[in-house]
Formats: sequence, structure tokens, C-alpha cells
Amino acid sequence: MYIEYHNGEEYKKLVLSKQDYDSKIIPYQRGDILDTNGTVLATSVAVYNIILDCKVLTSDEKYIEPTVTALLSCFPKKLKEEEIRKYIAEEQKRAYIILAKGLSYDEVQKFVKLQEEVDDKGKKKNPDINGVWFETEYKRSYPYKTLAADVIGFTSAGDVGTTGLEHYYDDVLNGINGREYGYLNSNSDYEKTVIAPEDGDSIVISIDENIQAIVEKKIAEFNEAYTNNKTKGPGAKNIAVVMQNPNTGEIIAMASYPTFDLSKPRDLSAYYTKKQIKKMSQEETYAALNEIWKNYCVTETYEPGSVQKPFTVACGLETGTVKQSDTFYCDGYEVFGPDKIHCFDRSGHGTETVEGALMDSCNDSLMQMSYQIGAEKFLEYQSIFGFGQKTGIDLPGEAYTASLIYTLDKIKPVDLATNSFGQNYNCTMVQMISAFSSLINGGTYYQPHMLKKIVDAKGNTVSTYSPVALKQTVSSSTSALIREYLYHTVTSGTATSAKVDGYSLGGKTGTAQKYPRAEKNYLVSFMGFAPYENPQFVIYCVIDTPNVEDQAHSSYALNLTREILKEVYPYMNIYPDEEKTGVNEGKDITGAVGHDDAQLQDENGDGSIQDNQIPEETPGQENRQNGQDSQGEQDEQDEQDDPDNPE
Repeated sequence: MYIEYHNGEEYKKLVLSKQDYDSKIIPYQRGDILDTNGTVLATSVAVYNIILDCKVLTSDEKYIEPTVTALLSCFPKKLKEEEIRKYIAEEQKRAYIILAKGLSYDEVQKFVKLQEEVDDKGKKKNPDINGVWFETEYKRSYPYKTLAADVIGFTSAGDVGTTGLEHYYDDVLNGINGREYGYLNSNSDYEKTVIAPEDGDSIVISIDENIQAIVEKKIAEFNEAYTNNKTKGPGAKNIAVVMQNPNTGEIIAMASYPTFDLSKPRDLSAYYTKKQIKKMSQEETYAALNEIWKNYCVTETYEPGSVQKPFTVACGLETGTVKQSDTFYCDGYEVFGPDKIHCFDRSGHGTETVEGALMDSCNDSLMQMSYQIGAEKFLEYQSIFGFGQKTGIDLPGEAYTASLIYTLDKIKPVDLATNSFGQNYNCTMVQMISAFSSLINGGTYYQPHMLKKIVDAKGNTVSTYSPVALKQTVSSSTSALIREYLYHTVTSGTATSAKVDGYSLGGKTGTAQKYPRAEKNYLVSFMGFAPYENPQFVIYCVIDTPNVEDQAHSSYALNLTREILKEVYPYMNIYPDEEKTGVNEGKDITGAVGHDDAQLQDENGDGSIQDNQIPEETPGQENRQNGQDSQGEQDEQDEQDDPDNPE
């Protein structure tokens, strides 16, 4: 008893190693990925391989014909008679030959029934069907196929997590294979020892399948509405939406276009013709796959535009360099040497309060605020808000943007001015929404995360993730002021098109001109929160290069946000908290009333881009594509007079 208790496993292996035996692996079942409500988003289902044991089959001539006949009648499309006959003739000593792989439970039942069928006396009806058995394996299954594809990710052969949560939590989801040993003991009797597999744990994540489905449906509607609009192709280069609980850091929804089918992750047919795919080199194929596999919200960097402005205002208020009572005079531009950087209203907004500067998205006023704040304090608060740093979200491939942020020894007055309204520095969507959440939740910066808890194969909770409050970014009083300013930005400023009638909403628009400036491509966005008094969620919509003639309008993002919120509010049990005024009544995903295609332009009047200069310069690198980091040396400032974005 003592030896068995303390050293039983060790001696069992020692004995087995000295016996004549064969063995087979008993596979573990990989854990599931479940949404916050327990809906299964990824699971492993049992599939079966047909195994031929030629040693048993050829041990008696009477087994061969009944067994071959049964195999061919039960699996006519899977097996070939000549192949089976060849094995019987040439591989008589082999006990393990895979005839077919990946059959479903229903597909193997006909043969199993023939093997196990008994008569009234309990005797097998087909005792001569012998030498065939079924090996169990597990195949990864994604019930919702494309839902949250770049978040969930997929596995490759051998249960190797390749992308997304499947990759990040690979060690948690995977288990340990078991093994069955069959051996002859000292009396030549056959004995069997089974070491059971240990199944992987499952993870419950913060994504809500219903909200995720709403977001993805509306992204698809937007893409369809603008496909083949200005040019032949999709509605935008990238469309992405993130929703976060600002009080915990939990990601409620995260979606982007283009997407892919998790059950067929290497299928490019949705985006390329058969002819195009055939012509692709291996490198081109990998590049095309990576383009659809990437999680835009985490891996891609870009200049955010005017969603930066609340951070600049908060920095000024928090440091005391900008006071609530301050005013600024917008004459339409600021001068830097021989050059001018314009506000979108080239004639100027006139006198602006701090709140008015946000409501009107006045570049001129923000640049003047940056002078009062100063480079040192501005860069200090960029760091406090997390720009240039990884958030630590539990997803793979998060971009590191330190080289895309100015340092004190490199920043010049024109850089400080343009940074103040969100140009000439880069961020990621997850950086921006996490920082913004702290701006409106009272000042607490929570680490963004997906995981809620880990459960074992029996459903027992192994561990629970608690929200991690990393730091205080601003005071509660500053946070309250920013909420108020942004509420008025939606009710009376540049973001009215995002409003669902009867519901309070705060937010800020953004329109950033992309590199290279001469191509006049834009990334438009909206960051919003609701309800105004006690925010339950933050939503961030980004549309990269909309397929329209005039891209420089944040209304594309505002319309997408509004259509998402129409369905999200009732689902989240958020009730109307304002009187209805008829605002945005009847508008569709394009902002048109009804389906008037002529109204695909910006009806919101939130300011289009006017000619002015943004220096063609970003810290740490210049040779990026679409704002992605590279190691190139910083070039000299491009003096070309290009349009800038006020929004």
C-alpha cells in the first residue's frame, strides 16, 4: 500500500517499459471559449478516424471478406477496395493503419451497429467483422463562424493556437493527452492500463455575443452601402468598432472589417477571384491572409485626429495651465514661420470658451491651449494617458507605439500644436478607448481585458479575473467637466448625428489626414459614451479611408455609431433619459432619410478639411504604411501645403 501510494506511477511505468505492449493516445479535449453569458464561441467536437488492425484482420481468413464488405458498404465515399486489399496483402503485421480521418459520430454509427448488433440470445450477429476500430480525435468548431473572428482566433493542426484568444490562452485551453497501454504480463495474459487524459480549461470572456453581432451587422451594412461607391472595392479600407465598460476595462465588443470565417481561415475567396488566388506567390498569399487575420483594434496604428482634443483640454485643466474661464480667439489659423496651420473654418470661429473649442472642434483654440500647457506637461500627460505604451490587453500582436510619440528633446512648437488636435503622433484603438474611459469614469485607468474567469472541464471556477485599476489619470472634477463638455458636443456641437433620440450621449468626432498627405486620404472616427451622467459603455468607431469622393467627414463614423446604439440601448436595458426631439429620425446607415442615395454626403455640417499644412513628420519613423511603425530615420519636415483636418 505504501509503495502504491507514494511510487505507484513510477513503478507502473517501469513495469510497462519491460513488457511487450502496444499503446494508443487518448486525446484531451481543448477547452471552450464562452462569451460573458456562457454562449459557446469556440469548442472542440469529437471526430473519428477509421483504424485498420491488419494483425487481427488477417489472423483468421474468415474475418477478411465480411470486414471488407462492411467497410465498403458503410463508407462508400471514404474508402477504396483496392487500397484495403493492398494493406491486407502487404501489411499483415501492422496493427495501426488510418483508413480515413475526421468522420462525424453519425457517419460511423452504421458500422458500429454492424459490429455490436446482437440476436435474442445476446450473441453478435456479425462476429466475423473484426480488426476495425475507431480512434477519437477532437476538431475545433466555431458555431458562429465569422463572429468576433479576429478576437477569438483559430487553431492549427495539433491544437496550436494561431491567432487571437486561441493563441493568447493556448496553455490554458490545452490539456494533456492520456494513453492506453495493452501488454502481455508474465503469464502471457493481455492486460490493459489506461491513463486518462486531462481536458483543457475553458475561458469565459467579456465579449457579449449579442452586442458583438449587432456591431458586426452594422459594420457589414456600412460596408455594403459604400462598396463600389467612388472606386471599385469595399466601403472602406478598414472599419472597426470597440465597446468597453469604462468602470472595469472589460471589452464588450470588438470587431473590424475585413473579417473571415473561423472554420475556413485560409479561404481567400471572399476577397479574391480564383484566378487571382492561383496567381499569388506564397509571400503574397501570406500577406493577404494576414490582412484579414489582423485585429485592427489592437495591431494597427494611426493618427487619431480630434478625439485627442478632450485629452488636451483635460491636461490643461488638470495642470492648471488652462482654466475653465479661459477664452481663445480663433482667426482661422496659427502661424509657424512662413507657414500657417488652419482651422476648418478658415474665416475663424471668433472667441471660443474651453467648452466651445471642443463643441466646435476648433484647431486654432487647441493650438493656443498647447502653448499654455507647454511641451513638458503635454508629453507627461500623454504618458499618463498611456499613449506610446502597450495597454497589456490579453490579445496577441498589440502594437508598441513608443517610437511614434515625440520626446521632449525632439518636439518642436509646430509638433506640439499639431499633437494637440491629434495629428503627428500615432496610437491604437485599444490605447485610445482605454485612456478615454478613464477620462469620463472619474479618472481611473483600468487595464483593458477580455478574460472574466477560467473554468475546468466540469464547470468549476478555477480563477476569476478582477478589474485592474492601474492609475489615476485625472481628478473626478476634471472628469465631470469633460463629460459635460462632450455631452454638449453631441447635443449642440459637431457630433449631433451620433445621437439616438431620447438617449443622452457624450462624445467627440475625429478626422485625421493620413500619410502621405498628398493622397488626401482620411481616417474618420467617433468616440462616445452613455448614459451621460453614469456611463455604462464607451464606443469607438473608426473608418479608415471611406470609399467616397469626399472622405473628410466624421459623419460616416457618427452614422455607424447611431445605428449600432439604436439596438444596443434596449439590449443593455438602458432606458431613454431625455425628451424626444425628433433628432436624426428616419436616418439610415448613410445618414440619409429613407434610401436617398444622393444624400451619401455629410449632412451633419461638422466641418470639412480646408487647405492648410500639417508637417509631413512623425517622431521616430517616416516609412510606415497606413501609420504602421517602421525603423526608418526621421526625415526632414515636408513643407508642402497640404490640407489638415479640423475634426
